[in-house]
Amino acid sequence: MPINHNPNRVSAKGDVKAFPPGRIKIADALRGLLEQKEFNAITTAEIARSAGVTEALIYKYFKDKRDLLHQVLVEYLEQYHVQVREDLRGIQGALNKLRKLIWSHIQVYATNRVFARILLIEVRNHKDYYRSETYERVKIYSSTVLDILEEGVANREIREDISIKLARQVILGSIEQVCLTGITFNREIDPDMLTDAICDIVFKGIAR
Repeated sequence: MPINHNPNRVSAKGDVKAFPPGRIKIADALRGLLEQKEFNAITTAEIARSAGVTEALIYKYFKDKRDLLHQVLVEYLEQYHVQVREDLRGIQGALNKLRKLIWSHIQVYATNRVFARILLIEVRNHKDYYRSETYERVKIYSSTVLDILEEGVANREIREDISIKLARQVILGSIEQVCLTGITFNREIDPDMLTDAICDIVFKGIAR
């Protein structure tokens, strides 16, 4: 499930906030440059040249280069969260929903390496991550996983004697760990195989 990039911001409710053309060009320029090199090697002058704007315009819309990075990531996360909610519609059963969510998560990492690298490598290791809007968006997404687990307990699909918050961390952490090497070294990531492997292990531990 690759993300179909929308140059404007899409909220969790599906509302669209239109951005000025200059801001869209700047964000698109950074995305393009991130496909070629590491974030720390990119300068604001490069971004401006690629976008066909002045450096001053970057600072009109963003505090600095890292703020631009976070805003690009937030847009990805918002679009992905909307897509996940759409994908889960009509699926019956908490375990079936978890399997679909795990597959979708891995598929995004497999098909959108810029998004994956920004989230797992460029942003997570910086001291400002836990005070960022990016982190708030990640928490919103992780609450979706918790909701599914709670649904499973209520429906007696999932054991009530386990910590569902810990189960959520196990699921999300497993996804990141099995994908990280592929993201770092640009290797193939197989969503079908990895989803089966994670579900086989995790579901044996949480299912009634």
